[in-house]
Amino acid sequence: MKAAIIEDDEIHADLLEKYLLEWSSNKNIIIEINKYPDAENFLFEWEPGLGFDVLFIDIQMQKMNGVEMARTVRKKDNIVNIIFTTGITGYMEEGYDVEAMHYLVKPVNKSKIYVCMDKIFNRKKENSFILVHSKDEVHKIMTNQINYIEARGHGCIIELFSKENGIKNTKLLEVSESISELETIVKAKNFTRCHRSYLCSIPNIHHIGKTEVTFDTGSHIPVSRRLHKDVNQAFIKYFSKINKL
Repeated sequence: MKAAIIEDDEIHADLLEKYLLEWSSNKNIIIEINKYPDAENFLFEWEPGLGFDVLFIDIQMQKMNGVEMARTVRKKDNIVNIIFTTGITGYMEEGYDVEAMHYLVKPVNKSKIYVCMDKIFNRKKENSFILVHSKDEVHKIMTNQINYIEARGHGCIIELFSKENGIKNTKLLEVSESISELETIVKAKNFTRCHRSYLCSIPNIHHIGKTEVTFDTGSHIPVSRRLHKDVNQAFIKYFSKINKL
């Protein structure tokens, strides 16, 4: 596990670090904790590929505030868990805007930190991710947020979805990896080839027609006649297994 504490109050940062170390000791889980005195210091070093599992962000910092920092992070990373800490209430709406996991009022409660870390650790065990490249950037993508991968030019387009206020939104990410490279990476993560130019996520399929695959979000891509049977069998096998659990 890897956590960052972005906090300009040294006493509070030390207390939060203490609780995180106690949690890791109790759970016998190794944790790496990085502390930053402000948003600027964190953003200077940060990039999505650094692999933080959680960011504890103080909202009321002297220069860039925590909400602004979180918005900057979310432009490149929609996966990392964000937990806001603050001395006053009134920022809940901003927390929803950046999909914050929790909102803790100082002084933070140790038991609430433990609950948050348990959730994050369990989520980390259940989910897997891949790293992809887009121009000069590295993106960490949860595989369960991918609908499909489409070969385009020398690279690929990946359709991702996120849930906000119960509504699933989709977006496209252009990456430099080829579809053959990505197929090797995701083949063991419930993806299958449905067309020479497309890989699809089996868990996110809503239904399979004669000529196309439709996802839960309503997106659809072609399925070739040659691969139609294989996609159907993979779809049935996956959901039959899920129903037995």
